[in-house]
Formats: sequence, C-alpha cells, structure tokens
Amino acid sequence: MSETAQPSAQQQAAAPLVVNLQYVKDLSFEVPGAPLVYTTLRQPPRVDINLDVQARRVAEGQNSFEVGIAIRAEAFDPAPAPGTEATRIFLADLVYAGVFTLNGIPEASVEPVLLVECPRLLFPFARDVLATATRDGGFPPVLLQPIDFLALWQSRRAQGQGGMQNGVATA
Repeated sequence: MSETAQPSAQQQAAAPLVVNLQYVKDLSFEVPGAPLVYTTLRQPPRVDINLDVQARRVAEGQNSFEVGIAIRAEAFDPAPAPGTEATRIFLADLVYAGVFTLNGIPEASVEPVLLVECPRLLFPFARDVLATATRDGGFPPVLLQPIDFLALWQSRRAQGQGGMQNGVATA
C-alpha cells in the first residue's frame, strides 16, 4: 500500500504562511429599481469597482491575522437620458476574508505578506463570489480582472495611507 505525502502537523506549523480559513465576511446586493430596471435596461450596465485590502491581528501576542478584501461594484445605466444623471442599477458590496498565521517572517516583511501575498491568495475566491452574486441578481456576472496587489500596496505607501499601525494594516 502506498502512502500519500501528507505534511505532519509539525511541518505545517513551520510553514511561513498558513491559510487557516477563508470566508465571506459581508455580502450585500441591492437592485433599487427592481423590477422595472429589468425591463428597461437595454445594454449591460457600466460597472465601477472600488477595492480595498485590510489586515488586523486576530489577538494580541499571536501571529494570526485576518486579511479582508473589500470590493464595491456599483452599476449604472450606460446610456442615461440626455440631461439626467446615470441611474444606479445595482450595488454589490463584498468583504471576503481569511485568517492567516505567519511563522518566522521578519518584521519588515509582515506588512507586504499581509497586504500583497494574502490578498493574492484570497482574490480568486472573492472574484467568484462577486460574479455569482451579480449573475444570480439577474445581470451579467461582474468578472474582475487580476489585481496587482503589489502595485496597490506600493501606491498606498507612497500616498502615506498604508502601513501597520496597532496591529492593523491597510493597502
């Protein structure tokens, strides 16, 4: 009988980055003009995306952190009547999070691991949740393009908005 190569608990604990769990922390989907919007919308809506990444220490003195990707997808009528503002078609808010344990990572590398590598691991799952929610809401699925989390983190640091403060990091 062959044995499968399963890492022992001790080997897993020694891994520099451990994904403990991931989950939908918050999900909201609103269609304020329903049901009329479904009969009047003639082309796919214009979708504006806002994305933020935050990390916080789960408990003081531990190396476990909750990292969350907050995504807001706001869709508008692509062809509003002349002289009128674009009508909001739908609003989707998602916070997809995970709990990660960092082992033996130098202090200078903690922030980039939390705000670049952890979101990179979570992103495909968050993308799928958002696409499913918008599709199930009766619209074409919102398919997010890949995000360069390194560039996002570097941009925030350059603006002075990123960084670790009191166990909380933002990118």
